[in-house]
Amino acid sequence: KFAPWLRKIFIVTDQQRPLFLDKLVGTPFEQRVCLIDHSIIFAEYPECLPSFNSMAISSLLWRIPGIAEQFLYLNDDFMLIQPTKPQDFFRDDKVVLRGKWHLLSESVPGSAAIRFVRRCFGRERKKSRISFWALQQSCARLLGSTNKYFRLPHVPHAWKRSSWEKIFTRFPTAIHANIHAQLRGSGQYVPEALSSHFHWRENLALFDNTRTNMQLKPARQSLFRLHFKLHYADINTNVVFACVQSIEAGSTEKQQLIYSWLDKRIGSLEELI
Repeated sequence: KFAPWLRKIFIVTDQQRPLFLDKLVGTPFEQRVCLIDHSIIFAEYPECLPSFNSMAISSLLWRIPGIAEQFLYLNDDFMLIQPTKPQDFFRDDKVVLRGKWHLLSESVPGSAAIRFVRRCFGRERKKSRISFWALQQSCARLLGSTNKYFRLPHVPHAWKRSSWEKIFTRFPTAIHANIHAQLRGSGQYVPEALSSHFHWRENLALFDNTRTNMQLKPARQSLFRLHFKLHYADINTNVVFACVQSIEAGSTEKQQLIYSWLDKRIGSLEELI
């Protein structure tokens, strides 16, 4: 609906078939939505399956047979909520990156002294979750950055198949560590960040934060905040992406609010076909 210029959509699953595909049979969309099993992109790496690690899976999306040189990567909780055009993602043979530059943790003024004081007083922070920002910093270091990294928000990502082929060849140790990890781990590399830093280093990227995203976390955000964010998306035409994380963890009222808004904003499959 909001990206009619896309030629084909690949849905990557692990021996699963979304029921809505049955509704596409006999419609113009039947040939434009293709199901890809993990065994296809993990061909030659059967020992890595089954994989429950999105960083492993997305590291191999470029191996989908027939995928275009320029393609978009969206997680399963992403949606487009405004009309888009190819130039929102690719311009002059370059990918469009969204995000901001930040200092690497070791480059932040006074960071070494702060860590020293914490160790002395036994207050070194222990994180129970893997830090998404820390993994992005590892990608920057791998690509040769010594003082800054590009921090990515949760948005659709523009990728080039040929660039991923080069990443796979030039950094085999990092890639193999990624795809062999069945679950996420602290020693991995975020494919989105790896791709972004590679394209930036190769002069294949430009930066534009005009078109932005809305992130909904019904398990953590109040009902008032969800109402506010949805209203803001309604009045701001530059909010073109939506990410709804763990909607099943929100209250029934929050779920109904989000589903009703999406039905109104995007519509149903039946309306399109």
